[in-house]
Amino acid sequence: MIRVVLPPHLRGLAHVSGEVKLDIQGAVTQRSVVDALEERYPMLRGAIRDHVTQKRRPFLRFFACGEDLSHVQPDAPLPEAVASGAEPLLIVGAIAGG
Repeated sequence: MIRVVLPPHLRGLAHVSGEVKLDIQGAVTQRSVVDALEERYPMLRGAIRDHVTQKRRPFLRFFACGEDLSHVQPDAPLPEAVASGAEPLLIVGAIAGG
């Protein structure tokens, strides 16, 4: 069971509170986690990654085990602690401004 923490605006969009738990078949990667999120919560399609390019939206970041995984290849395996459910994958809304 994979644990995912969404930022507040995506939790509201998906009508969830707290962590989301997902069953992932096969390799646990950013792509497989986002695929599972979009399948379970179709309203998130296009909110985490672009519909056409499938790239992460600019103001979202992926973190796990104290590391920024935002620029890791989408098909690279996530840390074992995430794959085992010991640690959550954090999807964090970046803050910009001046």
